[in-house]
Amino acid sequence: MEKIYKRQTVSSEFVIEGLGLHSGVPVQVTVRPGESGIRFRGRGDWIDAVPANVTDTSRCTRLGEISTIEHLMSAFSGLGITDADVEVEGGELPAAGGCSSEYVAAILNAGLADCGEIVVNGPFARVFLQELPAKYAVGTGEGWWRAGYLRDDEFIGRQEFELEYSPERYATDVAVARTFALESELEMAKQYGLGKGLDESSCLVIGEGRFLNPPRFHDEPARHKLLDLIGDLALSGVPIAHLDVVAEFTGHRWNVEVARKLADSVTITRR
Repeated sequence: MEKIYKRQTVSSEFVIEGLGLHSGVPVQVTVRPGESGIRFRGRGDWIDAVPANVTDTSRCTRLGEISTIEHLMSAFSGLGITDADVEVEGGELPAAGGCSSEYVAAILNAGLADCGEIVVNGPFARVFLQELPAKYAVGTGEGWWRAGYLRDDEFIGRQEFELEYSPERYATDVAVARTFALESELEMAKQYGLGKGLDESSCLVIGEGRFLNPPRFHDEPARHKLLDLIGDLALSGVPIAHLDVVAEFTGHRWNVEVARKLADSVTITRR
């Protein structure tokens, strides 16, 4: 079934500075209006934000030489941005509060502008991935997404969050959900140089029997998993409103693989 969606970009440029989420060094991202899809540039040439250009998925999604693109990609998808030019200084995007709300606010402040249409055909069959414990099912739909977070050996057990998509619900219910870490993994993360740009305001810490800092939602980990899933599946080029998605025990490696399968199962025409 063919569906037509608006192509949108930002109306004006914006800049966000801060510390890289994992590197902890000063970085800067500049987002400008674009008409060539979503593309990034660091020190070299422009890189299209597509699954084939992902170079690493350990702890974040890396596109070419640029790390931690998933929160900005999620904000783009959640607000219906299909086209933008993104320049990154420092090799990584800013932590920006450990979620996508700062990006959402900057996009809305810059304004949205129509730049054409995108025509999507397919997927004509569900896209599946099952690599236990991870499970995904993606199909043509109306923007109904559900992500499950499973941690049977932790106090939170099983969490699920469902989103009936609208830009407003994305902004209020998903974008503000912060990245999280297990207390038991903090020392290992430090040894590997991860999460240096985060603090207790931008990262939810899960202890043995409780959250060690105040959560924004009781199911904040599941909501953040959905935030990352939306950002990674945006690499497929398929609008969030076109899909129904059910996934559990998600991770960047599997998310990007599903994005690749999805991109291969649709035909997208930009005009």
